[in-house]
Amino acid sequence: MTTVQETNLPGLLHRGKVRDTYDLGDGLLLMVATDRVSAFDVVLPTPIPSKGVALAALSAFWFRRTVQIIPNHLLYYPADEGLGTVSGAEWILGKSGLSEAAKDFLVKLPKPIAKRAMVVRRAQRVNVECVVRGYLAGSAWAEYQRSGTVQGIALPKGLREGDQFPQPLFTPTTKAEQGHDLPMTNQQLVQMVGRPLADELERKTVAVYQETQVYARTRGIIIADTKMEFGLVNGQLILIDELLTSDSSRFWDAGGWAPGKGQPNFDKQFVRDWLLQSGWDREPPAPALPKDVVEKTRRRYLEAYRLLTGQALHEG
Repeated sequence: MTTVQETNLPGLLHRGKVRDTYDLGDGLLLMVATDRVSAFDVVLPTPIPSKGVALAALSAFWFRRTVQIIPNHLLYYPADEGLGTVSGAEWILGKSGLSEAAKDFLVKLPKPIAKRAMVVRRAQRVNVECVVRGYLAGSAWAEYQRSGTVQGIALPKGLREGDQFPQPLFTPTTKAEQGHDLPMTNQQLVQMVGRPLADELERKTVAVYQETQVYARTRGIIIADTKMEFGLVNGQLILIDELLTSDSSRFWDAGGWAPGKGQPNFDKQFVRDWLLQSGWDREPPAPALPKDVVEKTRRRYLEAYRLLTGQALHEG
Protein backbone atom coordinates (compact mmCIF):
# COMPACT_ATOMS: atom_id res chain seq x y z
CA MET A 1 0.00 0.00 0.00
CA THR A 2 1.60 3.24 -1.18
CA THR A 3 1.28 6.56 0.64
CA VAL A 4 1.77 9.86 -1.19
CA GLN A 5 2.17 12.76 1.20
CA GLU A 6 4.12 15.12 -1.07
CA THR A 7 4.42 14.80 -4.83
CA ASN A 8 7.73 16.68 -5.36
CA LEU A 9 7.46 16.85 -9.15
CA PRO A 10 9.15 19.64 -11.13
CA GLY A 11 7.16 22.79 -11.74
CA LEU A 12 4.91 22.90 -8.68
CA LEU A 13 2.39 25.72 -9.10
CA HIS A 14 0.53 25.49 -5.80
CA ARG A 15 0.50 23.27 -2.71
CA GLY A 16 -2.79 23.31 -0.84
CA LYS A 17 -3.81 21.52 2.33
CA VAL A 18 -4.42 18.31 0.41
CA ARG A 19 -3.79 18.93 -3.32
CA ASP A 20 -0.63 19.73 -5.27
CA THR A 21 -1.13 21.51 -8.60
CA TYR A 22 1.19 21.66 -11.61
CA ASP A 23 0.95 23.84 -14.71
CA LEU A 24 0.86 21.78 -17.92
CA GLY A 25 0.64 24.83 -20.15
CA ASP A 26 -2.08 25.70 -22.69
CA GLY A 27 -4.58 26.41 -19.90
CA LEU A 28 -4.25 22.93 -18.38
CA LEU A 29 -3.32 21.88 -14.85
CA LEU A 30 -2.42 18.58 -13.21
CA MET A 31 -4.14 18.36 -9.84
CA VAL A 32 -2.93 15.61 -7.48
CA ALA A 33 -4.92 14.60 -4.41
CA THR A 34 -2.34 13.50 -1.86
CA ASP A 35 -2.90 11.37 1.23
CA ARG A 36 -2.52 14.40 3.48
CA VAL A 37 -5.48 15.00 5.76
CA SER A 38 -6.63 18.29 7.27
CA ALA A 39 -9.05 18.89 10.10
CA PHE A 40 -10.26 22.21 11.49
CA ASP A 41 -8.26 23.82 8.63
CA VAL A 42 -4.94 22.39 9.86
CA VAL A 43 -2.88 19.80 7.96
CA LEU A 44 -2.18 16.82 10.21
CA PRO A 45 1.26 15.19 10.37
CA THR A 46 -0.16 11.71 9.71
CA PRO A 47 -1.37 10.76 6.19
CA ILE A 48 -4.22 8.33 5.43
CA PRO A 49 -3.00 5.68 2.95
CA SER A 50 -4.99 5.53 -0.34
CA LYS A 51 -6.99 8.60 0.65
CA GLY A 52 -5.84 10.53 -2.41
CA VAL A 53 -6.88 7.68 -4.71
CA ALA A 54 -10.37 7.77 -3.20
CA LEU A 55 -10.61 11.57 -3.47
CA ALA A 56 -9.62 11.66 -7.14
CA ALA A 57 -11.83 8.71 -8.09
CA LEU A 58 -14.92 10.00 -6.28
CA SER A 59 -14.46 13.55 -7.61
CA ALA A 60 -14.23 12.19 -11.16
CA PHE A 61 -17.38 10.13 -10.57
CA TRP A 62 -19.39 13.14 -9.37
CA PHE A 63 -18.04 15.57 -11.97
CA ARG A 64 -19.39 13.25 -14.66
CA ARG A 65 -22.77 12.83 -12.95
CA THR A 66 -23.35 16.57 -12.48
CA VAL A 67 -22.11 17.99 -15.78
CA GLN A 68 -25.73 18.47 -16.96
CA ILE A 69 -26.26 20.86 -14.04
CA ILE A 70 -23.04 22.85 -14.40
CA PRO A 71 -19.79 22.34 -16.38
CA ASN A 72 -16.63 21.47 -14.47
CA HIS A 73 -12.89 21.56 -14.89
CA LEU A 74 -12.25 17.81 -15.37
CA LEU A 75 -10.71 16.95 -18.76
CA TYR A 76 -8.86 13.67 -18.23
CA TYR A 77 -8.80 11.25 -15.33
CA PRO A 78 -5.60 9.26 -15.99
CA ALA A 79 -6.49 6.32 -13.72
CA ASP A 80 -9.33 5.47 -16.11
CA GLU A 81 -6.85 4.77 -18.84
CA GLY A 82 -4.26 2.82 -16.90
CA LEU A 83 -1.69 5.62 -16.89
CA GLY A 84 1.68 4.19 -16.00
CA THR A 85 1.21 1.22 -18.33
CA VAL A 86 2.00 1.02 -22.05
CA SER A 87 -1.67 1.46 -22.94
CA GLY A 88 -1.85 4.50 -20.69
CA ALA A 89 1.18 6.04 -22.40
CA GLU A 90 -0.38 5.44 -25.82
CA TRP A 91 -3.60 7.08 -24.65
CA ILE A 92 -1.79 10.21 -23.44
CA LEU A 93 0.35 10.47 -26.58
CA GLY A 94 -2.77 10.31 -28.72
CA LYS A 95 -4.43 13.30 -27.04
CA SER A 96 -4.12 16.08 -29.61
CA GLY A 97 -5.23 18.72 -27.08
CA LEU A 98 -2.05 18.25 -25.05
CA SER A 99 1.28 19.89 -25.87
CA GLU A 100 4.30 17.66 -26.36
CA ALA A 101 5.72 18.91 -23.06
CA ALA A 102 2.47 18.04 -21.27
CA LYS A 103 2.39 14.58 -22.84
CA ASP A 104 5.97 13.95 -21.79
CA PHE A 105 5.20 15.10 -18.24
CA LEU A 106 2.15 12.84 -17.94
CA VAL A 107 3.73 9.73 -19.45
CA LYS A 108 6.55 9.95 -16.90
CA LEU A 109 4.26 10.26 -13.88
CA PRO A 110 4.91 7.62 -11.24
CA LYS A 111 1.88 5.33 -11.09
CA PRO A 112 0.99 6.15 -7.44
CA ILE A 113 0.74 9.84 -8.38
CA ALA A 114 -1.16 9.13 -11.60
CA LYS A 115 -3.83 7.27 -9.62
CA ARG A 116 -4.38 10.41 -7.54
CA ALA A 117 -4.37 12.89 -10.44
CA MET A 118 -6.76 14.75 -12.72
CA VAL A 119 -5.97 16.90 -15.75
CA VAL A 120 -8.19 19.96 -15.46
CA ARG A 121 -8.91 23.27 -17.11
CA ARG A 122 -7.29 26.26 -15.49
CA ALA A 123 -9.91 28.64 -14.11
CA GLN A 124 -10.06 31.92 -12.23
CA ARG A 125 -11.07 30.68 -8.80
CA VAL A 126 -13.91 32.35 -6.92
CA ASN A 127 -12.44 32.70 -3.43
CA VAL A 128 -15.45 31.32 -1.58
CA GLU A 129 -16.22 27.95 -0.03
CA CYS A 130 -19.80 27.27 -1.10
CA VAL A 131 -21.20 25.23 1.77
CA VAL A 132 -24.66 23.68 1.60
CA ARG A 133 -26.28 21.96 4.58
CA GLY A 134 -29.18 19.54 4.46
CA TYR A 135 -28.94 18.39 8.08
CA LEU A 136 -28.06 19.92 11.43
CA ALA A 137 -24.51 18.83 12.27
CA GLY A 138 -20.97 19.96 13.04
CA SER A 139 -20.41 23.67 13.53
CA ALA A 140 -24.04 24.35 12.56
CA TRP A 141 -25.24 22.22 15.47
CA ALA A 142 -22.84 23.99 17.85
CA GLU A 143 -24.14 27.42 16.76
CA TYR A 144 -27.76 26.31 16.95
CA GLN A 145 -27.26 25.15 20.53
CA ARG A 146 -25.85 28.57 21.45
CA SER A 147 -28.22 30.88 19.59
CA GLY A 148 -30.91 28.98 17.69
CA THR A 149 -29.34 30.01 14.39
CA VAL A 150 -27.11 28.57 11.65
CA GLN A 151 -24.78 31.22 10.23
CA GLY A 152 -27.20 33.85 11.45
CA ILE A 153 -30.26 32.15 9.92
CA ALA A 154 -32.98 31.75 12.56
CA LEU A 155 -34.31 28.18 12.81
CA PRO A 156 -37.30 26.67 14.66
CA LYS A 157 -36.85 25.74 18.29
CA GLY A 158 -36.44 22.16 19.41
CA LEU A 159 -34.33 20.80 16.55
CA ARG A 160 -32.07 17.85 17.36
CA GLU A 161 -28.57 17.05 16.19
CA GLY A 162 -28.93 15.27 12.86
CA ASP A 163 -32.37 16.65 12.01
CA GLN A 164 -33.05 17.37 8.33
CA PHE A 165 -33.80 20.95 7.29
CA PRO A 166 -37.01 21.57 5.31
CA GLN A 167 -34.82 23.12 2.60
CA PRO A 168 -31.03 23.05 2.18
CA LEU A 169 -29.19 26.02 3.72
CA PHE A 170 -26.52 27.85 1.71
CA THR A 171 -23.85 28.97 4.19
CA PRO A 172 -20.72 30.19 2.36
CA THR A 173 -17.37 30.82 4.01
CA THR A 174 -14.14 32.52 3.08
CA LYS A 175 -11.45 30.45 1.33
CA ALA A 176 -8.37 30.69 3.55
CA GLU A 177 -5.00 29.43 2.35
CA GLN A 178 -3.71 29.61 5.90
CA GLY A 179 -5.73 29.50 9.09
CA HIS A 180 -9.47 29.05 9.42
CA ASP A 181 -12.25 29.66 6.89
CA LEU A 182 -14.72 32.22 8.26
CA PRO A 183 -18.52 32.38 7.80
CA MET A 184 -19.85 34.93 5.32
CA THR A 185 -23.22 36.66 5.24
CA ASN A 186 -25.13 36.94 1.99
CA GLN A 187 -24.35 40.65 1.96
CA GLN A 188 -20.62 39.98 2.30
CA LEU A 189 -20.77 37.49 -0.57
CA VAL A 190 -22.55 40.03 -2.76
CA GLN A 191 -19.97 42.66 -1.87
CA MET A 192 -17.18 40.27 -2.83
CA VAL A 193 -18.48 38.92 -6.16
CA GLY A 194 -21.55 40.97 -7.09
CA ARG A 195 -25.24 40.06 -6.94
CA PRO A 196 -25.51 38.08 -10.23
CA LEU A 197 -22.58 35.79 -9.42
CA ALA A 198 -23.61 35.42 -5.75
CA ASP A 199 -27.07 34.29 -6.82
CA GLU A 200 -25.64 31.87 -9.38
CA LEU A 201 -23.26 30.38 -6.82
CA GLU A 202 -26.16 29.69 -4.48
CA ARG A 203 -28.42 28.27 -7.21
CA LYS A 204 -25.79 25.91 -8.59
CA THR A 205 -24.53 24.78 -5.20
CA VAL A 206 -28.03 23.88 -4.02
CA ALA A 207 -28.95 22.27 -7.37
CA VAL A 208 -25.89 20.00 -7.34
CA TYR A 209 -26.55 19.08 -3.71
CA GLN A 210 -30.21 18.25 -4.27
CA GLU A 211 -29.51 16.11 -7.34
CA THR A 212 -26.68 14.15 -5.75
CA GLN A 213 -28.47 13.77 -2.42
CA VAL A 214 -31.32 11.92 -4.13
CA TYR A 215 -28.88 9.57 -5.86
CA ALA A 216 -26.81 8.98 -2.71
CA ARG A 217 -29.90 7.94 -0.75
CA THR A 218 -30.48 5.15 -3.28
CA ARG A 219 -26.96 3.96 -2.43
CA GLY A 220 -27.52 4.01 1.33
CA ILE A 221 -25.74 7.30 2.07
CA ILE A 222 -27.07 10.61 3.36
CA ILE A 223 -25.06 13.65 2.27
CA ALA A 224 -25.55 15.74 5.39
CA ASP A 225 -23.56 18.70 4.08
CA THR A 226 -20.83 19.45 1.58
CA LYS A 227 -18.72 22.28 0.23
CA MET A 228 -17.99 23.17 -3.38
CA GLU A 229 -15.58 25.47 -5.14
CA PHE A 230 -16.16 27.33 -8.38
CA GLY A 231 -14.12 29.12 -10.99
CA LEU A 232 -14.62 31.16 -14.14
CA VAL A 233 -13.45 30.22 -17.64
CA ASN A 234 -14.14 32.91 -20.23
CA GLY A 235 -16.83 34.29 -17.94
CA GLN A 236 -18.57 30.92 -17.49
CA LEU A 237 -19.02 29.49 -14.00
CA ILE A 238 -17.70 25.95 -13.55
CA LEU A 239 -17.10 23.54 -10.67
CA ILE A 240 -13.43 23.08 -9.72
CA ASP A 241 -11.19 21.40 -7.13
CA GLU A 242 -12.98 18.34 -5.65
CA LEU A 243 -16.62 17.34 -5.49
CA LEU A 244 -18.63 15.43 -2.88
CA THR A 245 -15.75 13.51 -1.35
CA SER A 246 -15.29 12.20 2.17
CA ASP A 247 -13.02 15.22 2.72
CA SER A 248 -15.49 17.86 1.62
CA SER A 249 -18.73 16.24 2.83
CA ARG A 250 -20.43 14.52 5.72
CA PHE A 251 -21.54 11.10 4.50
CA TRP A 252 -23.90 9.30 6.89
CA ASP A 253 -25.17 5.73 6.86
CA ALA A 254 -28.81 6.19 5.80
CA GLY A 255 -29.84 2.96 7.51
CA GLY A 256 -28.42 4.13 10.84
CA TRP A 257 -29.66 7.73 10.72
CA ALA A 258 -31.35 8.66 13.98
CA PRO A 259 -31.58 12.35 15.00
CA GLY A 260 -30.57 13.24 18.52
CA LYS A 261 -26.99 12.00 18.41
CA GLY A 262 -23.90 11.72 16.25
CA GLN A 263 -24.48 9.65 13.12
CA PRO A 264 -22.61 6.60 11.74
CA ASN A 265 -20.48 8.03 8.95
CA PHE A 266 -18.18 7.40 6.00
CA ASP A 267 -16.01 10.50 6.18
CA LYS A 268 -13.27 12.01 8.33
CA GLN A 269 -15.55 12.65 11.29
CA PHE A 270 -13.70 9.82 13.04
CA VAL A 271 -10.53 11.96 12.79
CA ARG A 272 -12.33 15.07 14.04
CA ASP A 273 -13.79 13.18 17.00
CA TRP A 274 -10.40 11.81 18.02
CA LEU A 275 -8.79 15.24 17.76
CA LEU A 276 -11.50 16.83 19.91
CA GLN A 277 -11.10 14.13 22.55
CA SER A 278 -7.31 14.56 22.51
CA GLY A 279 -7.57 18.05 23.97
CA TRP A 280 -5.94 19.70 20.95
CA ASP A 281 -6.73 23.43 20.69
CA ARG A 282 -7.27 23.35 16.87
CA GLU A 283 -4.16 25.42 16.23
CA PRO A 284 -0.96 24.16 14.54
CA PRO A 285 0.82 21.91 15.12
CA ALA A 286 -1.72 19.10 15.21
CA PRO A 287 -1.00 15.83 17.04
CA ALA A 288 -0.10 12.64 15.18
CA LEU A 289 -2.95 10.17 14.65
CA PRO A 290 -2.81 6.69 16.21
CA LYS A 291 -2.60 3.72 13.83
CA ASP A 292 -6.12 2.51 14.61
CA VAL A 293 -7.60 5.93 13.78
CA VAL A 294 -5.68 5.98 10.50
CA GLU A 295 -6.87 2.49 9.51
CA LYS A 296 -10.51 3.07 10.47
CA THR A 297 -10.52 6.34 8.53
CA ARG A 298 -8.98 4.68 5.47
CA ARG A 299 -11.69 2.04 5.51
CA ARG A 300 -14.40 4.71 5.70
CA TYR A 301 -13.04 6.44 2.58
CA LEU A 302 -12.93 3.17 0.66
CA GLU A 303 -16.42 2.16 1.79
CA ALA A 304 -17.91 5.52 0.77
CA TYR A 305 -16.51 5.06 -2.72
CA ARG A 306 -17.81 1.48 -2.95
CA LEU A 307 -21.30 2.38 -1.78
CA LEU A 308 -21.67 5.44 -4.01
CA THR A 309 -20.21 3.95 -7.18
CA GLY A 310 -20.99 0.26 -6.75
CA GLN A 311 -17.34 -0.62 -7.37
CA ALA A 312 -14.40 -1.45 -5.14
CA LEU A 313 -11.53 1.03 -5.31
CA HIS A 314 -8.18 -0.24 -6.54
CA GLU A 315 -5.78 1.17 -4.00
CA GLY A 316 -2.25 2.24 -4.76
